[in-house]
Amino acid sequence: METKYFSLGQAENSKMVKILQVVFGIMCIGIAVFWLIFNLRSINAAGTSWVTVIFVGGFGFYQIYSGLGYSKRFIEIDADKICIKKNIMLPATDISAGELEKVELFPFNIIFFLKTRKRVVLRLGATYRETNEKIKDEILTFGELNSINVEFVEEKI
Repeated sequence: METKYFSLGQAENSKMVKILQVVFGIMCIGIAVFWLIFNLRSINAAGTSWVTVIFVGGFGFYQIYSGLGYSKRFIEIDADKICIKKNIMLPATDISAGELEKVELFPFNIIFFLKTRKRVVLRLGATYRETNEKIKDEILTFGELNSINVEFVEEKI
């Protein structure tokens, strides 16, 4: 089985958009540093000035982080492991086939039950239904290849 990669978010950005994100992020951090230096000299440095500096600096950091490609959310299904990055700031989680006890497939969630009694929940969005179905099909194939119990669970409203 070859490695299957599925994005859990928006479509891939072009190289130009990524460059603009990095440049804009550097500009935001530069402005935040400039305001920080300017406010240190001011006697009346209000709390809102500090909130502005922190917000603009944090936004600049996020733009650089995103422009460099670190904020992608994805699931990668290989023959013997699944790699999930479900949060833009946290690192990816690798789950090997030997660690899995069972998998439950809900309409908008996938729950991986590990043999250590931990659960890894992957929440799928409602926007990309075709991608969600492809992910579920690949997980079903992964379960068949590795003798892992995969259940489809219907949620009743």
